[in-house]
Amino acid sequence: MAVFTVVVMEAPYGREHAYTALRFALTAALEGHKVRMFLVQDGVFVAKKGQTSSGFPNIADLLEEAIKEGIEVKMCTPCCKARGVSPAETVHGVGMATMSDLVKWSLESDKVITF
Repeated sequence: MAVFTVVVMEAPYGREHAYTALRFALTAALEGHKVRMFLVQDGVFVAKKGQTSSGFPNIADLLEEAIKEGIEVKMCTPCCKARGVSPAETVHGVGMATMSDLVKWSLESDKVITF
């Protein structure tokens, strides 16, 4: 089985990148692959709890499902600080990280996929 690192750089609504990233990650995990997800830039908003959406599935709910399926999720600490997103506002199970973590994950992965 493969090891995937999924990098999400887009905010959860308006475009479908975050939704597609979560669909990919969940599918890969359910097929037995190891999946890690790194939220960077506006992608940190994917982890914000209490989201509501119109016309899209709730991204925070999908992220919680991904974590329950064993997907490790981290978000960029400097990106969160720049956008005013605190760990207390995020989905349970999402960790804080730095680019060093992303470098490590990338080196350990068979594939790095960016959305």
